[in-house]
Amino acid sequence: MSAAGPPIGLLTSRLRSGQSPRTSLDQSLLGGRAALLGDEGTAATLSGWRAELVGLGPLEGLAAEELVTDILVNGDGRTWVDRGSGVVPTGVHVGDAAAVRRLAVRLAGLAGRRLDDSQPWVDGEVAPGIRLHAVLPPIAPHGAHLSLRLGRRAGWTMEGLAGRGMFGEEMSDLLQRLVNRRVGFLITGGTGTGKSSLLAALVAASNPHDRVVVVEDVRELQIEHPHVVSLQGRSANVEGAGAVTLVDLVRQALRMRPDRLVVGEARGAEVREFLAALNTGHEGGCGTLHANRLRDVPARVAALGALAGLDEAATASQLRSAVNVVIHLRRRAEGRLVESVGVLEAARARGSVTTAVTVGAAGEPVRGPGWPALAELLGLAER
Repeated sequence: MSAAGPPIGLLTSRLRSGQSPRTSLDQSLLGGRAALLGDEGTAATLSGWRAELVGLGPLEGLAAEELVTDILVNGDGRTWVDRGSGVVPTGVHVGDAAAVRRLAVRLAGLAGRRLDDSQPWVDGEVAPGIRLHAVLPPIAPHGAHLSLRLGRRAGWTMEGLAGRGMFGEEMSDLLQRLVNRRVGFLITGGTGTGKSSLLAALVAASNPHDRVVVVEDVRELQIEHPHVVSLQGRSANVEGAGAVTLVDLVRQALRMRPDRLVVGEARGAEVREFLAALNTGHEGGCGTLHANRLRDVPARVAALGALAGLDEAATASQLRSAVNVVIHLRRRAEGRLVESVGVLEAARARGSVTTAVTVGAAGEPVRGPGWPALAELLGLAER
């Protein structure tokens, strides 16, 4: 049966409501055909219409898979996913280059963003926790490409991540102590290593009486905590006005009486406000940062501080006062792993990160030169 039966405006508005089948919605959209289709046929038809008009279209099934964290569509319509062990191809094909472009433009519209020849890239939230990035020619000469980051999975807990092999029991105890003692920390690693998942789990494990304020450029963190306030950035409109940056959000968050300030990812000039916030009595602040190794963190933060007009000495001073511990993640064939934990020390003017714990071949924690400093922070100095 063709999907072109009901008026498109009525169809879109009704399907956006998310009402279930076998209501008056059946008759208004399907008319007398609802009885012919039966319950299962009606449900399938409405589900298909919803996916094509206000959902993810041919990507809907992939997005429903519990383990999928990323969906990537190339200009030729081929689709790839990451289920936690790296990117692999799928049997889903979006269509030709024109079909991929139509899908990218429609999803950008759902995110409230503009995507066309004059604005050939977009970054936005298609649905709660589903982040879209798409580019058009001439940036991508072989056709439109789009990426979906699925950060909306509920239930990321310490127990759940341990069950997926991210860390063992001893490392879990160390991380829980880190939260309980309100130590400021950063989670580092490459793209897709699980930084946001671990951050959400650690914040969820914090004191339920804490008021947690989360700021993100695009909302990704789904934190199961009784008192979470989320602030999200916004791109400029077509006139180039109305942008809300992470710098703006951090400043607003500081006026909202947070017990913990969480920055989804520090990747620009907002690192100045983030570090300043963690130096104003907001203990237990945390965030994520792209870095290849523990020892790269001070240089990475210095580079971001330069974007905000801070010199290296000022950035290093703020960093040493704000952050005590760095947790580094990496991806392996079996999944994501907490590879090491380091402590930030003032050994040099820029500061340095000394490895305190690494994960051995059998998954056991191995103490490094920074262990005494970490043990003192976590109240384990007597062990």
